Amino acid sequence: MGTSERDLEAHVPEGNTTGDTTAGTSAGSAGTSADTSAGMPGGGTPAGAPSDRTTSDRATSDRTAPGSAAPPRTLAEDLRTRDDAALTALLRARPDLLSPVPGDVGLLATRAGTRASVVRALERLDKFALQTAEALAVAPDPATYDMLRALMSGDEGAPETEAALPHAVRVLREQALVWGADDRLRLVRTARELLAPSATHPSPTGLGPTVAEATTGMSPTRLQGILAAVGLPTTHDPVSAVHGLTSLFTDRVRMDALLDTAPSEALTVLDRLVWGPPYGEVSSDPTPPVRWLRDHGLLLPTSARTVVLPREAALHLRAGRAHRATEPLPPQLVTASSHASEMVDQTAAGQAFTALTTVEDLLKDWDRGGPAVLRSGGLSVRDLKRTAAAMDLPEPTAAFWLELSYAAGLLASDGEADERYAPTPAYDEWLSLPPQDRWARLAVTWLRGTRTAGLIGGQDAKGRTLSALGPDLDRSAAPEVRRRVLALLAALPEGAAPDPESVLDRLRWERPQRGTTGELRSRVALWTLTEAEQLGVTGRGALSAHGRALAGLDDTPTLPTTTATTTTTPSTPSTAPASPTEAESAAAALRASALLAPLIPEPLDHVLLQADLTAVAPGPLQRPLAEMLAVLADVESRGGATVYRFTPGSVRRALDSGQAASDLHAFLAAHSRTPTPQPLSYLIDDVARRHGHLRVGAASAYVRCDDDAVLGEILADKRAAVLGLRRLAPTVLAARTDPATLLDGLRAMGFAPAAESAAGDVLITRADAHRTPARTAPEPVPEGPHVPDDTLLGAALRAIRAGDMAANAVRKPGSAPSGSPEESAADPTGTPGTQLPRTSSAETLATVQAAAMTGSTLWIGYVNADGAASQRVIAPVRVEGGFVTAYDHTADQVKTYPLHRITGVAELADDPA
Repeated sequence: MGTSERDLEAHVPEGNTTGDTTAGTSAGSAGTSADTSAGMPGGGTPAGAPSDRTTSDRATSDRTAPGSAAPPRTLAEDLRTRDDAALTALLRARPDLLSPVPGDVGLLATRAGTRASVVRALERLDKFALQTAEALAVAPDPATYDMLRALMSGDEGAPETEAALPHAVRVLREQALVWGADDRLRLVRTARELLAPSATHPSPTGLGPTVAEATTGMSPTRLQGILAAVGLPTTHDPVSAVHGLTSLFTDRVRMDALLDTAPSEALTVLDRLVWGPPYGEVSSDPTPPVRWLRDHGLLLPTSARTVVLPREAALHLRAGRAHRATEPLPPQLVTASSHASEMVDQTAAGQAFTALTTVEDLLKDWDRGGPAVLRSGGLSVRDLKRTAAAMDLPEPTAAFWLELSYAAGLLASDGEADERYAPTPAYDEWLSLPPQDRWARLAVTWLRGTRTAGLIGGQDAKGRTLSALGPDLDRSAAPEVRRRVLALLAALPEGAAPDPESVLDRLRWERPQRGTTGELRSRVALWTLTEAEQLGVTGRGALSAHGRALAGLDDTPTLPTTTATTTTTPSTPSTAPASPTEAESAAAALRASALLAPLIPEPLDHVLLQADLTAVAPGPLQRPLAEMLAVLADVESRGGATVYRFTPGSVRRALDSGQAASDLHAFLAAHSRTPTPQPLSYLIDDVARRHGHLRVGAASAYVRCDDDAVLGEILADKRAAVLGLRRLAPTVLAARTDPATLLDGLRAMGFAPAAESAAGDVLITRADAHRTPARTAPEPVPEGPHVPDDTLLGAALRAIRAGDMAANAVRKPGSAPSGSPEESAADPTGTPGTQLPRTSSAETLATVQAAAMTGSTLWIGYVNADGAASQRVIAPVRVEGGFVTAYDHTADQVKTYPLHRITGVAELADDPA
């Protein structure tokens, strides 16, 4: 046993270019066709499997081709048999098929089979539907429903799998990935190529090629040797040899008898290969167990050092199952904790108010111009760290608020030569809104936006660091993931917070994407749970009432609880909610803000002054009070109560803004519930007494003071050397620096200078905000085409039906002119050719007039003003003045056509109406 493990390593060989999975000879091709009914164990029906189909399965099969005697031969024929509701469901599930609207059903079928469209459709299947498609990819083509059920449930059967299988097949049919009745199920060719196993692309099922595919190119002598080893009679041609070996591997009784003669070490090798990968490497002198398997055809060579376990043999060892474990039901959501709904709503409302104050404080700090914009766009790492430290927040949290403000249009670059970030005019409009409306705007932006703050600090595909507010942060899948996470939270009982891992398991089942796409969706889901809590959409991990309204999930039914920590899920997987329109989002925002409004605390009109030169705001303050206090004092700490500290610098800032000492005393007396402490009064009076004693103007700059002793003190100070001061007069000093630098230098020396104008008046430096020009918020990047609305779907369906009618219209025999190319292009039954009908002007006029009198329908060739040619089916109503007015079946409306633009006309055998 140890020797065989060293000789055989079960993995896909690298660099294998033998092409062993393609039919390279006529023998292999013939073998494949000969064994289409033998690709399943026991000829396609496992022992003990029920042969009858359920009523729902029969109904599904009947709907596939209503009233048609012969089964459809192509996907286009299958689509033509579907009613309008079925085609509408297809176009809604795969909106990329409408870009642009196909001209007829044939073009629709062609587009539905393109690789890009099929890949997109496969990526949006849930786990069980994808497993069903993978099973069809390894089944014969076509396959019966019983074959598919055998592959999904195995010989022993699986009730849950068999119960969920009709729905999975129906989903694949609706999306045109599978077509045909239940006795001839066909997976579209592109999907089969993507999911079927090959040497370079292993199947998710872990199965390898069939016997016919694996023996392609094998010498007849080698095939006859395998037949002799397994006790089968030799044949004279490879086709019958392959057929005999396939029949053996799919016969339960004979296969069991063959395996009973195998050495135990050989069975161990098969156990290692049975669930995949089916390929293994062998040495030039394999061990006896491997040689026995190779001689009996249970391992077939694909190259000089590589062997493969044939699909039929693997299915026998798996008891007929294509997958080791099927997942017909979505994973259950686990409840991590439960809280009273009132507590959840109050906690979420508190977080919502904190979110508003955080955004206000952030943009207020950037009122006079924020950090510079990087040359490549975005915020530097140093500026992000500085911003996070100023807001007392972790860097990822600060980055989230920056990105949310940017996405909401409240923050942008100013576009100047020295480009910097600053609030936009929309920020001032946002500030004027009630708190609940401000929150609703932020929340809607978050829910619909594609910018993903969690990516900040990572690297893009080229190894460049992704910066906050920079490019390449849009992820089109983010809105769908956010809505789906909120939908899962809404399906839980009120006040229930889910375990994050159970949410991820559910999302992975609903969208089992592989590679970086699946990993990104999981990361976005975790970020959604965190961001929803920070934004106040959830409270204590549970979805709040206003969060439900925001996501349009007010009426979502909750799932019944089976245990204290687990909730059941429906057997039919729920799909992600469709992206709402702007009107629906606005209505949801109004409902959410109405639910949030009573929970947000009312702003206060007072503070509590304390003797340690601080003021405590026990709650949110009214805007005029908050703005004035922000000028007069510095914020020391935030939380349930905000603490402001008065300093000489903050008082001077208030005096610079045009306030007098008496104004400050009156302001504090009017808005304090406690008397003004004496230390604070002394501080204001002391700063006011010294404020403006020095005057700074522009020479380059000068200092003026009525007290020449003060100027002498400044000149004597060593710190003034960098200012380049010299005395021009007893009360005037000149400086080599600009006034702003001079003001800052004197203030650093402990003085309180004031700026003055050219006329000698004191300049009042108000806290005027720097604003960018009007900016529009960045548009979200959609994930593929938008889901069409009912109006577009109806118009597209009418155009497809009419175009199909024109393309397949049957003309009356002899309707084309004698000897014309059209006559040669049309067969005797009247089937139209590939060219537009050509008639003379006189023939066109006569035919159209006759059709208008008899009410018949015509097939015309028409060239519009742009020179684009098309075929149309019309019913003429009136002909006059060189124009024909007719009902156009293609456009489903009455239109007028110039007769000179009609290139030809032909009568149809039957009226399409």
